[in-house]
Amino acid sequence: MNARSTRCLIALGSNLGDRLENLRAGIAQMVAADGVDVDAVSKLYETAPVGGPDEQGPYLNAALVATTTLEAAELLALMHRIEASRERERIVHWGPRTLDLDLLVYGDLVSDVPSLQVPHPRQHERRFVLVPVCDVAPDLVHPLLGRTMRELLTDLPVEPGDLTPIADDWHRSPEVSQ
Repeated sequence: MNARSTRCLIALGSNLGDRLENLRAGIAQMVAADGVDVDAVSKLYETAPVGGPDEQGPYLNAALVATTTLEAAELLALMHRIEASRERERIVHWGPRTLDLDLLVYGDLVSDVPSLQVPHPRQHERRFVLVPVCDVAPDLVHPLLGRTMRELLTDLPVEPGDLTPIADDWHRSPEVSQ
């Protein structure tokens, strides 16, 4: 990447269809995208759904850190195209989804327009986001809160069974199945 590259954090989740394949496909498409270098991928976790309608199945969640030459809006548009390639439908707010890609942090950018909210407005409240993030970028500082991801995680209570580690090198490991 050139000098104009930006470090970003992206959360991944899936609770419909072949959850593991959805996440693997999302990462593969990020890796294949021009202007994006995936630097690290977190462990894989299974989590209970948070918010949204009742009767949702559990999620598989992960996070990745990447370096990109894309502008934030371009990266977000790429992420939406990747979601759509996995038949993501945006029908019910916080509803079940085949693939969810959330742009958590894009360098030190702060944007609160409806089409681009970074840093993600609720990431610091969610263990299912911060635990995987701390696998790949524990010392990254939240652009608004001025605290590291690790520090933000220590503020959140641990709920028994809220995250179950599934696999470490899952995005390359075909023997893991969910």
